[in-house]
Amino acid sequence: LRAMVQFRAGLIHALVPAHLHEVVHLRAGRLLTARSAPPAPRRLAQGSLAASLHWAGERVLSVILLGLLPAAYMYPGPVVDYSLAFVLPLHGHWGLDQVITDYVHGEVSPIVAKGFLHVLSALTFSGLCYFNYHDVGICKAVAMLWSL
Repeated sequence: LRAMVQFRAGLIHALVPAHLHEVVHLRAGRLLTARSAPPAPRRLAQGSLAASLHWAGERVLSVILLGLLPAAYMYPGPVVDYSLAFVLPLHGHWGLDQVITDYVHGEVSPIVAKGFLHVLSALTFSGLCYFNYHDVGICKAVAMLWSL
């Protein structure tokens, strides 16, 4: 850890102009200037807890999806079909929501993009449920594609 901190300090001093070297300090792994005070200890905010729970939910959903794929092959049926109809659009929605959050900027663009994503996710879920109810279902359709 000490070597990491020293490497970081050397890297910062290499990147910071020479006339600012005396202003830059490194304490406990944080970059501070001589004019700024060390940050107060942070408490876990409600938004931070929600983000942490959302992250955990994404991981749980990914593990469920990993279990559903072999189940769809071994035990095809309505339960697995409707589970996939729910999990696949939700997994895609959360992933694309993060792409929009990271790469779509401005005041109106993110709102429009997220609105479009909500409509697309709802249509995908509805379409898969319709396909499961009125046609052969997701598992059987994939099996039919594999048999081509």
